[in-house]
Amino acid sequence: MDQTMQDNSKRPGKGRRIMGIAAVLLLLITFCLWQNNALVITEYAYSSAKIPAGLDGFTIALVSDLHNKDFGGRLTARLQAAEPDLIAVTGDLIDCRRTDLPTALALISAATEIAPVYYVPGNHEAGAGADYDLLRQQMLQAGATVLAEDGAVIEQNGACFNLIGISDQAFGYDGMGAISSRRREEMLNVLLAHRPEQIREYAGAGAELVLSGHAHGGQWRLPGLGGLIALGQGLFPRYTTGPYWVAGATLIVSRGLGNSVMPIRLFNRPELVLVRLRAEAAGQP
Repeated sequence: MDQTMQDNSKRPGKGRRIMGIAAVLLLLITFCLWQNNALVITEYAYSSAKIPAGLDGFTIALVSDLHNKDFGGRLTARLQAAEPDLIAVTGDLIDCRRTDLPTALALISAATEIAPVYYVPGNHEAGAGADYDLLRQQMLQAGATVLAEDGAVIEQNGACFNLIGISDQAFGYDGMGAISSRRREEMLNVLLAHRPEQIREYAGAGAELVLSGHAHGGQWRLPGLGGLIALGQGLFPRYTTGPYWVAGATLIVSRGLGNSVMPIRLFNRPELVLVRLRAEAAGQP
């Protein structure tokens, strides 16, 4: 009888422990879902003597590393609200392990209704083979411009800057040669390139403002340490988010929107980046 009473007295404490563990797990799952789906907008200003007054306030929306992710219209709504003058897509719209062309094309089609879209392919497009060829064809039909080893002069209010795009190195093209041959000395040279870790080469080839992605923000961001890992940079990568000033060029890296091999982000919400050009005489906002 004493033994039975003793066993029964232990059960409520055990039940509370199980409920506590379940509550913690539920909170962790909820937090991870929020971290992986709650969009954040980050704004940067870039000033230069090469930006004429007619381009002051020109806004570029940087979209990168979607990896087939569908935000259920929320990303499109954020783009509409931002009212960008140009939308730059820096690769990995699709994931070569599970290509989803309709989701990628739906975003591009919606984006072209908001602003001109300029796109460069990433390493996952390189790995997608025929699927990328089809995506590229459909993007062109939707009105997007594919800047693969090419350039375009962007004009507004009678003022211009030079936009250059290169394919990811996985395609095997000479991106640095394309930058050098398409840069314009008299204009600001903005480069769209998937990989940020080649910033010194980009700068050496003549790029002045570089917009990239690829690093996924380091996937898991640790307080005081930054990103944990990035393809092409290894552990504790250097270029994961925000602005960097390297070899006379400015690099802005998006943390990206989706996931690939690592399905979970930690302290690293999906990011839409807005870059506002400022004429140097106008000063910072």
